[in-house]
Amino acid sequence: MNQQLKLISWNVNGIRAAVKKGFMDTFHSLDADMFCLQETKLQEGQIELELDGYYQYWNYAEKKRIFRNSNFY
Repeated sequence: MNQQLKLISWNVNGIRAAVKKGFMDTFHSLDADMFCLQETKLQEGQIELELDGYYQYWNYAEKKRIFRNSNFY
């Protein structure tokens, strides 16, 4: 049996702006098993993303507010 995993690594350069430009449509059309988003420029709780079927893992600086974050779905 040959199983493949589809992984998308995506530099969104600001998730809020990306959402306004059709991020959700593209996200769903890519239909990946895992997404790794870089440069989200926010912390968990600053945006509500409904991504059914995906778990969300956020990684961001806590002491210094550097918005070069990585998120995994």
